[in-house]
Amino acid sequence: MATIEERQQEIISEFSMFDDWMQKYEYIIELGKDLPLLEEEKKSDDLLIKGCQSRVWLHADYANDGTIHFKADSDAIITKGLVSLVIRVLDGMPAKEIAQSDLHFVNDIGLSSHLSPTRSNGLASMIKQMKIYGLAKM
Repeated sequence: MATIEERQQEIISEFSMFDDWMQKYEYIIELGKDLPLLEEEKKSDDLLIKGCQSRVWLHADYANDGTIHFKADSDAIITKGLVSLVIRVLDGMPAKEIAQSDLHFVNDIGLSSHLSPTRSNGLASMIKQMKIYGLAKM
């Protein structure tokens, strides 16, 4: 299984193939469309990410081997794409690695400078919540 760093490098490589930000946004939207659906019963208020402009639900399943598996959904397609990127990096990883991860790919692909301040805050909130799930099981 690929490490968190290897997964980040894959994403950085993929984004380097696009010439402009319109292409990158389109790719993020496609990623959102490919995100597996979250069951309706898991779209509860206690799973909503605080600090997101759009509604984002994040569910964590703790496996017996110490890894965490994430599922998410959003009512905004771009946000769904953003959470799918973070899930791609952290899903199935050990709790301790998730909690201590440095998700530098966000800056490396330029997301932090090309997202609106509210979307940037939302992305930071998603990452923070996933790290909290990791901390809870360390």
